[in-house]
Amino acid sequence: MPTILIVDDEANIVEVVRATLEDERIQVVEALDGVTALALAEAHRPDLVLLDVNLPDMSGLDVCAQLRREPRFASTKIVMLTAAAQADDVARGLAAGADHYLTKPFSPVRLLGLIETLLPRAIVWQRG
Repeated sequence: MPTILIVDDEANIVEVVRATLEDERIQVVEALDGVTALALAEAHRPDLVLLDVNLPDMSGLDVCAQLRREPRFASTKIVMLTAAAQADDVARGLAAGADHYLTKPFSPVRLLGLIETLLPRAIVWQRG
């Protein structure tokens, strides 16, 4: 069962993303801050992390870079899902190790398409 970790300090964003992804064959784990995200990543070894840049305790860029330093997360896909949309924001996200950068507001259909590209075995909700 694929595991997706959603990390955002805005509970309403977490709810929208969870509702978009929710399926009994997908495990969704949620964190509202970076420290919790790192602990949950360690505990659940997610296949995909959807990560906001602006978190209350540490930057999502720092979370991304820390995950990328750990060999056990080398195959984990990381998508920065954030309102920080300037070209230099995107460049910093990719430099930190993100596989992709998606800006808010986002289309749920676009999010699902991106996940299908990054994590093909997680497209079970489209197969019904």
